Amino acid sequence: MAGVPLPDAERLAAFDAFAADVRAELDATRARMDELAAQGRVKTATYRQLFAARVTLREIDARLAVRGL
Repeated sequence: MAGVPLPDAERLAAFDAFAADVRAELDATRARMDELAAQGRVKTATYRQLFAARVTLREIDARLAVRGL
């Protein structure tokens, strides 16, 4: 979806909001995985999906951190 480019301040605010959302989702994913692990459900499809999501979110978080976001 192409649109009119945002001014720099708005773009930075959008990136900061994105980074916060990624980190919140990562925390929630970790918490849910911990719950499942405590129940001994680490071989379930849900746990495996969360594991994959966590890997992706960690990579996004690392890339944002490298860029100071």
